[in-house]
Amino acid sequence: MSKPVVAIVGRPNVGKSTLFNKIIGERRSIVEDRPGVTRDRIYADAEWDGKKFLLVDTGGIEPKSNDTILQQMRVQAEIAVETADVIVFICDIQSGLIPDDRDIAMMLKKSGKPIILAVNKIDGVGNVPLAFYEFYELGFDRDPIVLSSIHGTGTGDLLDAVVELCDFDEDEPMPDGIINVAVIGKPNAGKSSIINRLCGENRMIVSDIAGTTRDAVDTRIDNAFGSFNFIDTAGIRRQSKIEDVIEKYSVLRAKMAVERSDVCLIMVDAADGVTEQDEKIAGIAHEAGKACIIVINKWDTIEKDNGTTNKFNNDIRTALAYMPYAPIVYISAKTGQRVDKLYPLIQKVYAESNKRVTTGMLNDVLNDAMTRVQPPSDKGRRLKIYYMTQASTQPPTFVIFCNSAELFHFSYQRYIENCLRDTFGFEGTPVRIVIHQKGEDNTGN
Repeated sequence: MSKPVVAIVGRPNVGKSTLFNKIIGERRSIVEDRPGVTRDRIYADAEWDGKKFLLVDTGGIEPKSNDTILQQMRVQAEIAVETADVIVFICDIQSGLIPDDRDIAMMLKKSGKPIILAVNKIDGVGNVPLAFYEFYELGFDRDPIVLSSIHGTGTGDLLDAVVELCDFDEDEPMPDGIINVAVIGKPNAGKSSIINRLCGENRMIVSDIAGTTRDAVDTRIDNAFGSFNFIDTAGIRRQSKIEDVIEKYSVLRAKMAVERSDVCLIMVDAADGVTEQDEKIAGIAHEAGKACIIVINKWDTIEKDNGTTNKFNNDIRTALAYMPYAPIVYISAKTGQRVDKLYPLIQKVYAESNKRVTTGMLNDVLNDAMTRVQPPSDKGRRLKIYYMTQASTQPPTFVIFCNSAELFHFSYQRYIENCLRDTFGFEGTPVRIVIHQKGEDNTGN
């Protein structure tokens, strides 16, 4: 199920980032007492009353500014509004209700999204300042909320309203046996094209299912390979020439799609190679523990010689060094070249991410690994590993019990992971290792 998206918007320097940090419980957004500090949208997982949602901080909106940076910030905020399920509109009691607040309110009303108005910087105790009641003139359906993002006053009321307005049952769960496949990547990497090609070449039954309130569309395909639900993250349904803003938006889109997926197709434009933006998007899938396939699209446009593929492979492995497990496929969505290889590969990496290994087999591998390379030691203390067991799948997660978590260096964990991969495969899926020190009574969290 996809988490609802809650966007915090408002003029510069009204306390949006302070509120964002207060809600998520850490200093994620930069906070500084001058306008324009938060230029990019920042997002984080948040939870209230057992309900989880995605919280998005935005740069301040200055509706009539011609400054290039402020224009980009405005577009960022508009995109966040378009993406959001619920909007939190922050105003500032110290400046009072000003024309820019009215212009932003009008823009937000046109979005048709549920809006919560919070008047910030009411930091004192006692009666609410009379200036607070001016904000009723904005004409929202709900009463404004009294807020102090610095002290946290009013955040409970604000989050109660957020949870009330969010739809946490937005997505119906897919029937058993269907593989959810997120197609992620930069704009214009060929995400929609590959889905269209997959439908056209292999379909038996295809139906468009309304996705989330964001403009993603799920496409169900049943064929000889199995049942698949492709989550398309293409397009943002707006015209803009500010390309870097659009690319930043794709990261948020990717995160939302990855949450609902079992397998991620990471689309890369062969003409561009793996860019910094591709690295960010691939990193979302890796950190989420999803099975991944790196799909190099538009391969038909590349002039080739005997070393072209090897050079591309090396460049990809260098740029995406954190995911050496992911297979690489070179395709052309336009011509259909090698597209037929995707279905069996999706099935394979999905099966690998669900693979279970018995404790006995795991410990045979573990004992053999320790015989070949002794566990590390430090100042006369040696790491003792007692046993290993598998805790879960998607991704395969293994718990290792030892005498000292401190001695279990990352390099030795990587060595154990490589031994597991050499024996059991796990192609296309991350592998997680959790270290349990003897005497710990938790579950590794």
